[in-house]
Amino acid sequence: MTVRTRIAPSPTGDPHVGTAYVALFNYCFARQHGGQFLLRIEDTDQVRSTRESEDAILKSLKWLGLTWDEGPDIGGPHGPYRQSERSAIYREHCDLLLERGHAFRCFCTPQRLDELRKVQQSGGQTAGYDGLCRGLSVAEAQSRALEGESHVVRMVVPRTGTCTINDRLRGTIEIDWVQVDMQVLLKSDGLPTYHLANVVDDHLMGITHVLRGEEWISSAPKHVLLYSYFGWEMPELCHLPLLRNPDKSKLSKRKNPTSIVYYERMGYLAEALLNYLGMMAWSMPDEREKFSLDEMVKAFDLSRVSLGGPVFDQAKLSWLNARYLRENLTPEQFVERVRTWALNTEYLGAVVPLVQSRIERLSDLGGLAGFFLQGTVEFRVEDLVIKGLDQEGLRRALQFTAWRLDEVTPFKSEPLGLALRQLAELCGVKAKDFLRPIFVALTGKPVSTPLFETMTVLGRDLCRARLRLAIEALGPMTAKEEKKWRKELDGVG
Repeated sequence: MTVRTRIAPSPTGDPHVGTAYVALFNYCFARQHGGQFLLRIEDTDQVRSTRESEDAILKSLKWLGLTWDEGPDIGGPHGPYRQSERSAIYREHCDLLLERGHAFRCFCTPQRLDELRKVQQSGGQTAGYDGLCRGLSVAEAQSRALEGESHVVRMVVPRTGTCTINDRLRGTIEIDWVQVDMQVLLKSDGLPTYHLANVVDDHLMGITHVLRGEEWISSAPKHVLLYSYFGWEMPELCHLPLLRNPDKSKLSKRKNPTSIVYYERMGYLAEALLNYLGMMAWSMPDEREKFSLDEMVKAFDLSRVSLGGPVFDQAKLSWLNARYLRENLTPEQFVERVRTWALNTEYLGAVVPLVQSRIERLSDLGGLAGFFLQGTVEFRVEDLVIKGLDQEGLRRALQFTAWRLDEVTPFKSEPLGLALRQLAELCGVKAKDFLRPIFVALTGKPVSTPLFETMTVLGRDLCRARLRLAIEALGPMTAKEEKKWRKELDGVG
């Protein structure tokens, strides 16, 4: 048997270090066994998926040094490798489940489902579909579908008994079927949900081992059922422990920078970050902390994976990165890394138009544009002011900005300007006053290069990180404020 593993990211945001962590373990397992590693794009969420995000994911994984044998960019015998291009395949398999009685059409409206959920929650029950449409005859369901009535397709799930899951790391896991929802397989728009597409693709692409995060354990019974319904052999499962913040909570961008792009822009070396991710939940046989990707592949053994929640500690990563800078690079190599990181033609070419007309001597460049070459900047808290807003209003405005930056696509001058001017209007202040503390947070100065163009060059990740530091300097957001402010921001779209 040829070992085949995969990573299947969803292109709905920034390339996450958690994706790189899971990709690394899949890569090492496949390579250690002389197998193949695939990359598949799970873009069935057509509202949130973007090609910009997909490109960033591929670029970031390549920057780290991970390569795949098949994927959307290089093709392969099992393509296409974007789920949005495989719709006909999923519909064919969904029809097969309907024919065999393993799935049924559901015509329940969103309003009914919302009401059902409220009733279940108020009664202390597990929220889930109650099976109403499963009682429809096949003839009636087909007739209503042919008449164009909106519906989804759900999978049949037993209401009694227990599902047994065999996990490479965790042994036998048992989950009562009553805890498993009658999952939607095909949405009303004809596109599949993750569960159907995932199972069909893994089978058709010959995946033999699925290494994924432990958050997918609760979904495993649905996948076990689908493999059984199709009559396919199930891949071996291995649920890796989740990356954690220092406070042991799930790693999230609210508490820790999570984008691979952020760490690249901060000046971490790709091999150091990959080394650090390798230390998450795994260790070398000789316990050394510094090792190359090739060394990890040669020594990789799933039995050395620890199930304790690995903590992603930026201070430890910086310590490891410093060792790489000192121990792995000659002065000439160091110069080349600096040039590649920030003094390359592409990056300088974006910065120069913003500064060339504002300097008299080349030596002025450092003072005006130094922040473009920094990870974080220093600023005076007293410069973080918005005329007409008190301290709470200022913190609210900056938090609104941080949240809205996550939604601006593409991250370019014009949409950024539109988004921030809308926030100024929401906060009831003039745009020029609203933008002042953002200038300070991003550049360290009350006045600098044009803001929206500057933000474009810095990129979403550094902008978000610097805004977070400004918000923390003014006083971190409380849970109560987060709930209130999100509701206010969501209310304006």
